[in-house]
Amino acid sequence: MSEVCCGLRVGQTVSDFTVETYEPTKGDFGQRSLADLKKEGKWTILFFYPADFTFV
Repeated sequence: MSEVCCGLRVGQTVSDFTVETYEPTKGDFGQRSLADLKKEGKWTILFFYPADFTFV
């Protein structure tokens, strides 16, 4: 029996995206894209942390 899941799987290719970042050493915000990380040859790990920074 196989399960069907709608999420990403380990090793699966994802579409390019851009995220807002904060660089604490500079004290400033910026942006990074997956395409830039690939060009630089950086390893990239995507994860989802539900409710992070959510006040309860």
